[in-house]
Amino acid sequence: MVKILGEQNSILNKFISEIRDAKIQTDRLRFRRNLERIGEIFAYEISKDLEFKTQEVITPLGTAEINIMQDNIVLATVLRAGLPLHQGLLNYFDYAQNAFVGSFRKYHKDNTFEIKSGYLSSPDIEDKFLILSDPMLASGSSLALAYKDLTRESNPKHIHIVTIIAAKEGVEYMQDHLPKDKYTIWIGALDNELTAKSYIVPGLGDAGDLAFGDKI
Repeated sequence: MVKILGEQNSILNKFISEIRDAKIQTDRLRFRRNLERIGEIFAYEISKDLEFKTQEVITPLGTAEINIMQDNIVLATVLRAGLPLHQGLLNYFDYAQNAFVGSFRKYHKDNTFEIKSGYLSSPDIEDKFLILSDPMLASGSSLALAYKDLTRESNPKHIHIVTIIAAKEGVEYMQDHLPKDKYTIWIGALDNELTAKSYIVPGLGDAGDLAFGDKI
């Protein structure tokens, strides 16, 4: 299932327009905060699809029955670009366990590259809701590799893929590499074009560099 939140009119589109805007992007603090706020919006929407249980809450004047979300969520993100988006999700799912995956492009002499994983820190995700986030879903290779690393020894109940801007090619790649009927892809905006170097057009550029500065 694919859900594109930006197709509905909401304040989400304001934040997406600002992270795309080349002039506003120069303010790294604002860029990171916008990623974080977008993560909070995704968290609210995803929460509607999770498991709840009725609990009694004692108030000063009596007892109230409230449907409370169950504590069976693992938030995972791809370093380093995913950190602000991850923080936004964590602001709402503040009791969730957390996982982090490091991946990088290994370039070859012919200027081609492949996605390699270099770091993994994760709790047990067996029979839990895995929410895996990355601001950009370009070719889909890094997110698919992150999913493979996270689920090598355990099987989540359902996977929620969260990305702010996605390319159609990347969405199709994820659909081919995730288990059928066990995932939902949440997208802010869907772009049509992907360059030969796997950059989304119009996209927004390199989210990691815009959030944290240029890398070597």
